[in-house]
Amino acid sequence: MNLEQLESIIEIAKTGSLTKASLNRHVTLSAISQSLSTLESELGVTLFTRSRMGAVPTAEGLGIIQKAFEIQRKLQEIQEEAQSYTNTMTGDLRLATIPGPMNLLVNAVARFKKDYPQIRPEIAEKGSQEILEDIRQNKIDIGLIIVYENLVKKNTGLVFERLLEGKMVVGVSRNSPLALQKSVTPEELRQQTFVLYNDEYVKWFVNDFAASYGPVDILFTTNNTDAIRSAVREEMAVTIGLDYSFINEPNMLYKDMVTLEIDIPKQQPVHLGWVQSEERHFSRVSSGFTKRLKYDLLNQHEVLPT
Repeated sequence: MNLEQLESIIEIAKTGSLTKASLNRHVTLSAISQSLSTLESELGVTLFTRSRMGAVPTAEGLGIIQKAFEIQRKLQEIQEEAQSYTNTMTGDLRLATIPGPMNLLVNAVARFKKDYPQIRPEIAEKGSQEILEDIRQNKIDIGLIIVYENLVKKNTGLVFERLLEGKMVVGVSRNSPLALQKSVTPEELRQQTFVLYNDEYVKWFVNDFAASYGPVDILFTTNNTDAIRSAVREEMAVTIGLDYSFINEPNMLYKDMVTLEIDIPKQQPVHLGWVQSEERHFSRVSSGFTKRLKYDLLNQHEVLPT
């Protein structure tokens, strides 16, 4: 048994195909087939059931493949431990976030880059579902999204960590009569027109609200935050989001918008958190950055505008 054989069965398991595994590993199909056959012979176990439809792990193979994943992660940890002795952190840091925390993410990246100038960060702003898909396809390393129970249950193979517990609030124009209040009742809120960010949790919350208190009027749903800001500023509608989504919101900073609490008892706990792939090792760069981000978020949350 050798590392090449373990890397081969990992790639076969990930792709479900010997052909795709050979392409990803830049070896011939016969070479990867021979590597698999040799390992199965050495172990005395059939690892995959092979057919025209692809390669599917056997019941016995699943446990061995999982061990191979663990060995691969340990090897990466050894390499990173050795790298840490040089006091240098290098590598790519591919990030994506829902719009609300973007300024926080940018600030955290800037400080992290100052401490570790050899890292190469990339930042994208996307909706939650697109972030989850990008994590699965290894297009990004870390996603910053709204984490709630149903989302975690539906997305096996991903790891979530909750960073901040938040609550839903309403964003209204500074000139709105509602701006004089500290909170809004469900009946008052139902009489408003909404503009919503196109996010799964926001849509779920509004649908649940409508089911409990009656139908609501939605002007539009969009992933364009400028359009939402404009509609609220011009008093065409109010918007709904998590309290930390309004941190450093430009309209908040310029006093064009205020947030109100919603008088709904027993709101479902919801958090801002990060997500990564369960299969891929969390690199030293990613691990170091999440610690920095967590610190920044906790400190910023203490001064959240109201």
